[in-house]
Amino acid sequence: MQLLSLNLGAHRPSEHTDAPSGGTGIDKQPTDSPVLVTAPGPKGVGASGLAGDTVADLRFHGGPDQAVYAYAREDLDRWETELGRPLADGVFGENLTTRGLDVNGAKIGERWRIGPDLVLEVTSGRIPCRTFAGHLGEQGWIKRFTQAAVPGAYLRVIEPGEIRAGDPIEIVHRPDHEVTLSFAFRAGTTERELLPRVLAAGETLHVDLLEKAREYVAKYGTP
Repeated sequence: MQLLSLNLGAHRPSEHTDAPSGGTGIDKQPTDSPVLVTAPGPKGVGASGLAGDTVADLRFHGGPDQAVYAYAREDLDRWETELGRPLADGVFGENLTTRGLDVNGAKIGERWRIGPDLVLEVTSGRIPCRTFAGHLGEQGWIKRFTQAAVPGAYLRVIEPGEIRAGDPIEIVHRPDHEVTLSFAFRAGTTERELLPRVLAAGETLHVDLLEKAREYVAKYGTP
């Protein structure tokens, strides 16, 4: 398992966002330089966990539960086949393009060590937005991406560290529950009846999904 590409984004103007900044940092480009990864500040204040990476809309991105975004090269390859076009590392706005790691089969609360020091923890999948759709330029992309349920991983920083492309990835903790990234994503989007079951992941869940699951149980109870 390997960090195939390490990707950073600069702020660029975009017609596909209503962010106060008027732009986006979704256009991530690979870098060969080492990058320090640390925990950002609270949601709405903290941006990316990667030094030199831009988060342009702090209302919905950045913060401790979305400090880093990872996507598997294998899933990009499948999208290449489906869309009939090449997809470069970083094109989905991911900071980390991985190889050999089942990103969407990772469990909420699973921890990865990248390089000698950095430890990240899986919190949730990426919810597609119109900025993502506009950046990719695919008709009906939000619905298509949602139905595929291969959202990639948002991660929080447990132990900071410096990483670079080519670093090995090791799974150092895998929780004993059923809540994979794909499962949690479906629960939060197309299969809300699964929401009570995501609570098995406890406090390791992204705070927004945790609140959504608790609200569902309060209203409808558990099966």
